[in-house]
Amino acid sequence: MFITSTAVAALRAGFKTEFQRALGEAPTMRDRVAMTIRSNTGENTYGWLKQMSGMTEWIGPRQIDGMSEAGYTIRNKHFQKSVEVNRNDIEDDNLGVYTPMFTMMGEAAGSYPEQLVWNLLKAGFETECWDGQNFFDTDHPITGEDGEETVFSNSGGGSGTPWFLLCTNRALKPVILQERKPITFTSKDRDTDDNVFTNNTFVYGADWRGNVGFGVPQMAYGSKQTLDATSYGAAYAAVEGMKGDGGRPLGLKPNLLVVPPSLRSAAQKLLNSEYAAGGESNEWKGTAELLVVPWLA
Repeated sequence: MFITSTAVAALRAGFKTEFQRALGEAPTMRDRVAMTIRSNTGENTYGWLKQMSGMTEWIGPRQIDGMSEAGYTIRNKHFQKSVEVNRNDIEDDNLGVYTPMFTMMGEAAGSYPEQLVWNLLKAGFETECWDGQNFFDTDHPITGEDGEETVFSNSGGGSGTPWFLLCTNRALKPVILQERKPITFTSKDRDTDDNVFTNNTFVYGADWRGNVGFGVPQMAYGSKQTLDATSYGAAYAAVEGMKGDGGRPLGLKPNLLVVPPSLRSAAQKLLNSEYAAGGESNEWKGTAELLVVPWLA
């Protein structure tokens, strides 16, 4: 191939097309548990209102609740993936080997935010959220009906393989995916570029700016107990019984059971079987949708 600016432009377009195709086919299971927040600064601070109570009958002057905020900051990070193509291979029309490379590059870029979301959820047993406790913990601070501080739990404890029961049918979701800059494809393949002049290579890269953080802990329950009717029932009751500050019932209904592939069988039996282990009717059949997540393996 005689390398001209037109030929290089066509090559660039072909590589970008393959990258974008693979990027578009990347899985987006994260949307089930994460809400995407567009960011326009280096970091975003979320002020979760801690003292929001429910409505009361209007008798006499308005009752004004005092509100305090807990600042929770998610700082955006910059991620990249870059590859290079030898200029001589282009001259020799030896390009077939590079197409799969751009396919894998698109897949890697598209799946990276996915990995961030699921890695954070998995790390929730030892990673703090906005109230200073680990996201999955037994003693999240909260204000009770009498105004006194008390605690709530969204953790089943245990030491086995983790699984999660979530409420994802509200505006707020358990995880925040904060995006500062969408995934972008960039090329350095002009003769005037330093990499071409010095190394005889064309360089192509993808980058993304963003990060992940936790939302409201009441929306999720994590457990490392054996996944069976007893532990699932405890998780279900815990999410249904979640309250906000002031003892206000949140009215949550768990709807998504998230497990790694190793717990697929146990989860399917729990949610799909007509009968329980003892032969009685399975009271948990159909109580949640099952989501098997390979990134939790």
